[in-house]
Amino acid sequence: MSQENVERTYRAFEAINRRDLDAYLALMDDDLEAVPRVGFMEGSVRGHDGIRRWWRSLLDVFPDFTVEVGEVRDFGQVMVAALHVRGTGLGSDVPAEDRLWCAVRSRQGKCIWWGNFDTEAEALEAVGLSEQDAHADS
Repeated sequence: MSQENVERTYRAFEAINRRDLDAYLALMDDDLEAVPRVGFMEGSVRGHDGIRRWWRSLLDVFPDFTVEVGEVRDFGQVMVAALHVRGTGLGSDVPAEDRLWCAVRSRQGKCIWWGNFDTEAEALEAVGLSEQDAHADS
């Protein structure tokens, strides 16, 4: 496992929690494609401008949004992380909490693609791995 990849993954989520968009973008490739949790409704996000719009939209709805990173699994240029996300809806004060899996594809130290999924199996499949592949080292 590349400690560098794992550290980059943690830094990305820490940047979200600190509201440091510049630090987050520094970890993302200029041509990044992302599939946020609501991507099925809104479609994917492309490039730094797309990330900026996604960032604003997310924090407009959940201004106190935070991400807690659980397990991070490194498969070289591919990472899969278990996440626990929380936030309170602006205006409604309704708390929201969810567990999800984030799949990340990197190249030359930058994220080129990420997507959020309901299950580990879906995240693995999105990056071309099976659960059997993922657990081969266990």
